[in-house]
Amino acid sequence: MSWKKVMLRIGLAVLGLVVIVGATGFYIYHQVENTTSTIYQSIEKTRKRNTPLNMKEKDPFSVLLLGVDKRPGDKGRSDSLMVITVNPTKHTTKIISIPRDTRTEIVGKNRTDKINHAFAFGGIQMSVNTVEKFLNIPIDYYLEVNMEGFKDIVDAIGGVEIMNTLDFTNDGFHFEKGLLSLNGEKALSFSRMRYEDPQGDFGREARQRQIIQEVINKGTKIKSLVSYKDILNSISKNLETNLTLDEMFDIQKSYRSATVNVEQQQLEGSGKMIKGIYYYLVPEENRLALSNELRDQLGLTQ
Repeated sequence: MSWKKVMLRIGLAVLGLVVIVGATGFYIYHQVENTTSTIYQSIEKTRKRNTPLNMKEKDPFSVLLLGVDKRPGDKGRSDSLMVITVNPTKHTTKIISIPRDTRTEIVGKNRTDKINHAFAFGGIQMSVNTVEKFLNIPIDYYLEVNMEGFKDIVDAIGGVEIMNTLDFTNDGFHFEKGLLSLNGEKALSFSRMRYEDPQGDFGREARQRQIIQEVINKGTKIKSLVSYKDILNSISKNLETNLTLDEMFDIQKSYRSATVNVEQQQLEGSGKMIKGIYYYLVPEENRLALSNELRDQLGLTQ
């Protein structure tokens, strides 16, 4: 399975839960149902739609995926941001990576700052509002993953194996090139490293995708009910979404055709120091071109 399809499944908040239900039946279904109730957190409905989203009619929809870095005593910042747009009629899914240092207006704060600061200022709602204005599209759903606690999920499945292409040291751990076996703490350190990577944020996002891919691949193969309890317990502590279980099943049932063509893009821009602070600047023509592309993907008028 390619990482693109894996990210789609994550972005749709399935994260292996529906697969687990199909594999283990009635008992696990109720465990999954309880977990999805725990991780459900509503936000305001988007105001960028003229008519409400209707998943029964297979309307195109969007998901904001945030990897949030929450440490003890810290409110946290969105460490990575991705917008996923799904169109089952066109059989297309687009995944857009937004660099955390992207300079834009923080909606509700009346200031221009790094886009990842929106989460620190106003949580998921301010992040959604800021991304909506930046891209001029509705954000229908979100999935927030606590990267600090994600190590618990890795440990719950017995660790992961990762093919590493960059030799580096981080948090006192040395990661050699080649196949690595990582526990939760090492997996978190592996996914967080930024400054030794010549690709910067883009390299870190790629490593995060690797970890999440292996979690899903391994987690859906585990047969032990005890292990499932540990996994679901970790998920309940480290994920939040406004997707309901019924909506997850609607996606699984009605939107599979959108996986035929999965396209991943990085927001094009360049870095610049402004008053001693590093920002990622996106030219207005690039932002508008991407906005129009995503609005077309979502079936919205320009």
